[in-house]
Amino acid sequence: MAQILAGDIRKGTTFEYKSGVYTVVEFQHVKPGKGAAFVRTTLKNVVTGQVLSDETFNPTAKLETAQVETKKMTYSYNDGEFYYFMDDEFNMTPLNHSQVEDALRYIRENDVVTVRFLYDKAFSVEPENFVELKVIDAEPGVKGNTATNVTKAATVETGATFQVPMFVNEGDTIRIDTRTGEYMSRV
Repeated sequence: MAQILAGDIRKGTTFEYKSGVYTVVEFQHVKPGKGAAFVRTTLKNVVTGQVLSDETFNPTAKLETAQVETKKMTYSYNDGEFYYFMDDEFNMTPLNHSQVEDALRYIRENDVVTVRFLYDKAFSVEPENFVELKVIDAEPGVKGNTATNVTKAATVETGATFQVPMFVNEGDTIRIDTRTGEYMSRV
């Protein structure tokens, strides 16, 4: 099996730990004034959804990477309980809300996403790095309030709310970076 140094882990890294397979939700490299550096993480079990907060690792510790496969799939529909994704051979894969909730801010029906699998079992959905969404609700910009870095809340067609510049209006299409949740540009 392949190994990774704890100092090289990033958000989304998946590895075997405590007789389970975990993915990194958050990480922070800490270099205290005294003592050795360490990596503080929040981990999520990819099968059970269990979250481990404040797990720490020595940056030189070796972790066994888990064999995660990815597949491009299309978000088809939601039946109230499951979210269904279809591959190129028209096979449907159902996922529950906790497995897709982070991606739901960015995806609409018929959008292409990356579904991650562990031992042939789907466990998460990742939207494209950049998505274009239509603004369905935004406060009107106030004339004269055009100072740089002034933002307002805007709701997009997925129901998510993002901070956008004052010149963005209802009906505009905006580009969002899904890795940070930040407004990039008007399309």
